Amino acid sequence: MAPSVCLQEMIRVIRSARTQGEERGVIQRECAAIRAQFRQADSGGRSHNLAKLLYVHMLGYPAHFGQMECVRMIASPRYSEKRIGYLGAMMLLDEKQDASLLITNSIKNDLSHSSQYIQSLALCTLACMGSAEMCRDLAPEIERLLKASNSYIKKKAALCAVHIVRKIPELGELFTPSAHSLLSDKNHGVLHGAVVLITELCERNPGNLDEFRKAVPELVQIMKGLVTSGYSPEHNVAGISDPFLQVRVLRLLRILGRNNDEASDAMNDLLAQVATNTDSSKTAGSAVLYETVLTIMDIKSESGLRVLAVNILGRFLLNNDRNIRYISMTSLQKIVQTDHTAVQRHRGTIVDCLKDQDASVKRRALELSLALVSAANIRSMMKELLRFLSTCPPELRSHATSGIFNAAERYAPSQRWHIDTILHVLITAGGDVRDETVPNLIQLISVASELHCYTVHKLYRALISDISQQSLVQVACWCIGEYGDLLLKGDCDEIEPMQVTEDDVLDVLETILQSHMSSPTSRGFALTAIMKLSTRITNNIESVVSIYGSFVCDLLDLLGETNTSSQANQNQVNTTSNSTSSSVQENLLDLLGGLEPTPGKGNILFYFNLFTGTMSVTCLCVFSAPNVTVYEKGGVNLKLQCDNQTETAITVTFTASNSTQSDITSFTLQAAVPKSVQLQMKAPSGDVIPAQVCPHFCRFSTQSAAQHLKMRVRLSYTSQGTLCQDMVQIDSFPSPAWN
Repeated sequence: MAPSVCLQEMIRVIRSARTQGEERGVIQRECAAIRAQFRQADSGGRSHNLAKLLYVHMLGYPAHFGQMECVRMIASPRYSEKRIGYLGAMMLLDEKQDASLLITNSIKNDLSHSSQYIQSLALCTLACMGSAEMCRDLAPEIERLLKASNSYIKKKAALCAVHIVRKIPELGELFTPSAHSLLSDKNHGVLHGAVVLITELCERNPGNLDEFRKAVPELVQIMKGLVTSGYSPEHNVAGISDPFLQVRVLRLLRILGRNNDEASDAMNDLLAQVATNTDSSKTAGSAVLYETVLTIMDIKSESGLRVLAVNILGRFLLNNDRNIRYISMTSLQKIVQTDHTAVQRHRGTIVDCLKDQDASVKRRALELSLALVSAANIRSMMKELLRFLSTCPPELRSHATSGIFNAAERYAPSQRWHIDTILHVLITAGGDVRDETVPNLIQLISVASELHCYTVHKLYRALISDISQQSLVQVACWCIGEYGDLLLKGDCDEIEPMQVTEDDVLDVLETILQSHMSSPTSRGFALTAIMKLSTRITNNIESVVSIYGSFVCDLLDLLGETNTSSQANQNQVNTTSNSTSSSVQENLLDLLGGLEPTPGKGNILFYFNLFTGTMSVTCLCVFSAPNVTVYEKGGVNLKLQCDNQTETAITVTFTASNSTQSDITSFTLQAAVPKSVQLQMKAPSGDVIPAQVCPHFCRFSTQSAAQHLKMRVRLSYTSQGTLCQDMVQIDSFPSPAWN
């Protein structure tokens, strides 16, 4: 490509490039040619080259080497070169670069130029990239141009003054008198610039509010003229006369009328006129009406006017444009607390927006629907919210369930309705509820004594239908454990009778224990429910013991996976310490049907704690199982127990305890067996044994009979900062508990 090609030819060649590398090559060659021509004294093609460089900058390539050329062209006496120079300055320079200071004197000279177009170039550049130093130096020139007779210059000077006020707010006092006088101009561009300048002055310095509140009558007249004026091709947009100026005037009136009775009274009639006469079928009219609504709600307007504003927002809800529906609900959300009755009239339309396909509209409709719930409409609104919950997007379920729970707790007409509503939520979206839902519902059920039979039957029916909702499973297990006797009786007047046997209940709880969907917390609830039922079940005590025996491993895994499980109202089980007295053991053995420990063999108590808030409840599962101490030194005790044994395999569990006053850390066990034996070692429950705490579990499975097995175990742990290592030889193993 030749260096002297025109801008259009360069654009054509760049667009025809097939790859990004080819495009970069074209631009690099052209930039090199432009850079070379910048060094030449001949100025014939300067504007031509700078124009090409600006296009290169628009494509995202470096063009900083053209900054000084912009400065030189701004100083040129030719208008064509000044124009491209000022354009380059606005694109390539900013206030952080020192080169921008070099054009300050040129801008000052051009602000006094006889040509309005050159003055306009200087004003636009200063308003675009003027630094604080430039604004401070040129502010008097801008104030002078605000008083010019030329409307073309005044409107640009007003916008330049806005930039100066934003950069240096204290210079606002310089423009206050001129800004007020600009409101008497008939040119819409000047009026627009004046309104924007006054708005900026009031926002930057609230002390100017009293000064400009005197201009409220003028602003009202300007607005009335726009509303009542006939068709004007120059300013008409979709049948609305200059909606941009109308929006700006309404925004300024909102600022001036806020917390001021006199100013608010002066604009009430105007706002009513705009609200009733503006056509909302087009976007331009909707924009004007929306600003009118915001102004009505922000000033001290009359009650009838506020109802009119809410009705306008209600009409917006029926608009096909989702953006308009969204901003309508956003505005209604802000005013629903102060004008609740007026917003309630549009409840049906708001609820219909819950079916909208747009996720953002759905979210706003949900928030507004929840805000509209009251004691008078709780039943009808809750039906709609529960219907929405069954189909709402996953990202909204957590917010929906939380809002439904809060509304039900606040406005529930009865305890049964409250319980039914929460159970419906748990069945529909039990995986999306907050952690406090389970204990809160348990508390609600426990105090509603007359509904215990109804609740346990309903929860049991829900449980046998679906055990995937963990919150529902946990509440149902607690309720079955507490009120299982009412479930087994089968007679409940408030729900269809259902005959439930002891085996049915135990089967459901065992299914929960076996399900891969059950969390450790849910398994803890199920195990606790079985423990409670053992006091009420008389014919199937063997089934209870069998379930416990089958899930010893689950108990150990539960201890390893989580140290706490949530539960509530464990009134029938006493809090115990790690050392359990023999009387408690005897009571528990009696509870399980009089099982007696085998003479000469110890009893192992497996503990797991269930926490809700500050309540700590310990459940004890008792098994007659032998164990032997294989290591005891320095406060560390290691016991061995054989859990299961076949002719070719045996499962061994080591239990470590710590009787010292400090924690045992970095605790590890390594085991070695003869080459003829296969060893599988499962993960321990942890590597820290707290002070005076037991137990710490580690389990092995070996493919060998106990009588032929020998094992060597290596212990390693840190006690009081000292690393301890020891070796234990095990030549014999006790018989399993189940032999």
